[in-house]
Amino acid sequence: MNQLDYVVLIATILAIPLYGLWRTRGRETLGHYIKGDESIRWATIGLSVLATQAGPITFLSMPGQAYESGIGFVQNYFGQPFALITVCAVFVPIFQRLKVYTAYEYLGQRFDQKTRLLGAFLFLIQRGLAAGITIYAPAIILSALLGWRLNLTIWLAGGLVVAYTAFGGTKIVSITQRYQILIIFVGMALAFIIAVHRLPAGLSFGRALTVAGGMGKLQAVDFSLDPDRRYTFWSGIFGGFFLALSYFGADQSQVQRYLAGGSLTASRFGLLFNAVVKVPMQFLILLLGAMVFLFYQFEEPPIYFNRPAYDRAIALGHGAELNELQAEFDDVFARKRDLLSLSGVSSASRQEILQLDAKARELRDRAKAVLERAGASPKSKDSDYVFITFVLQHLPHGVVGLLIAVILCATMSATAATLNALGSTSAVDFYRPLIRPNAPDHHYVVATELLTIAWGLVAIGVASYASLVENLIETGNILGSIFYGSILGLFLVAFFLRSVRGSAVFFAALLAQCLVLILFWTLSISYLWYNLIGCAAVLVFSLALQRTIFAKSSPA
Repeated sequence: MNQLDYVVLIATILAIPLYGLWRTRGRETLGHYIKGDESIRWATIGLSVLATQAGPITFLSMPGQAYESGIGFVQNYFGQPFALITVCAVFVPIFQRLKVYTAYEYLGQRFDQKTRLLGAFLFLIQRGLAAGITIYAPAIILSALLGWRLNLTIWLAGGLVVAYTAFGGTKIVSITQRYQILIIFVGMALAFIIAVHRLPAGLSFGRALTVAGGMGKLQAVDFSLDPDRRYTFWSGIFGGFFLALSYFGADQSQVQRYLAGGSLTASRFGLLFNAVVKVPMQFLILLLGAMVFLFYQFEEPPIYFNRPAYDRAIALGHGAELNELQAEFDDVFARKRDLLSLSGVSSASRQEILQLDAKARELRDRAKAVLERAGASPKSKDSDYVFITFVLQHLPHGVVGLLIAVILCATMSATAATLNALGSTSAVDFYRPLIRPNAPDHHYVVATELLTIAWGLVAIGVASYASLVENLIETGNILGSIFYGSILGLFLVAFFLRSVRGSAVFFAALLAQCLVLILFWTLSISYLWYNLIGCAAVLVFSLALQRTIFAKSSPA
């Protein structure tokens, strides 16, 4: 990065929050702090919902996911449009009619206090952990860029977000997200255009897609019925539907986004905007990763993208072994590039290309094994470093600063929404009913601000240990899948099983959550299925408990 990059980076990440602080100056009531006001319209809601879900992990890790495994990850989102339509039809009218601040207030009204607290507690646990992963993702970049200690970078990355979110509440989150997501769109579009432009002059975009497809990077749909396969059409439609339904219908970080402003029509239009935009956006980000993969078939990639870890292994005395692997990797790359550069690739050449590509992956795995033996390799996947390596080494100055700003904007928008929801849920569902039930409105605003800051500190603490996880984008979805099914089950019972009372659904949710955790630790099925399993278990267990142990509590 040069001076221009730093100017673009600093101006971008500071200008939007400062504008948001100016727009939200002045004291607010609790309702305005948590839900905003009528100035928040459907377009802002739609962009805010999109920005909350499309965090830095999407733009940092997903291109690397495509580089490594192809674009099949897009199947995760196939159920999302149907889930958003369901949320518009069922969840939004109820939440808007009851004028709740949080989704879990409805559980208290429909069932009882302990069920409300259980739903809120499961949300706080899952989102508190996920917020740490969200902050950790860009900290990898900054620590590599600037040579700062990782923990210091985490504190710097999270501190600004905590400050403006606590001060401005939902309105500042919605306003800043609107502009942050626009910056993200511009930056990723530029990265895609440059990646395609940097391909060899004689390689048309159509032939580039053919080559990428021939190397297994463009298989978007897999109809396999094998439950052990992580990404299939069926896991995306069914597991992805329940993941999205619970995320948009029962996760306060999203509920708070589309309840902003208080208009039923604006909420619905904002969600339907996401139903139309989300899958194409994820597809294009994955396609960008496939283009980066293709670029590195003609421009030699590092044998290991996490360069600081590679350099540490050399410093620890493993340079000779790594140099030997590097020489072999260079030879494999040169042979593969020569074959790909032919004007027409025969079926025999295609087979040799695939064999050489497999050999290159094997050499990368062997290099990683050397790093692990040296104690120099983090447990996070090397694919998380692919896109940022491409940005830093091959994009022009100015655009580099913008792409770093893109990832930081994504961090700020996703983290702000999460902290806003964590603080609001803690104040409304725990602090107000259990600790200070009759305090003045201003007292609850201050309490929500302080709780937001407290959750920010928790998220920063979690981020300090996030290097223990695997691929970042998978980790976020796995965390959600473990908890979301049980939370969604609470709401579906509330909506559709009118005979079930609070005690039955409360213990049903506890049993379902325990079942999901046991299955997660003992089975190897795709994590998306746990959303369906957890939700179905709550429905079945609640009916069984209501008709047996809690039969006397049924309404007459």
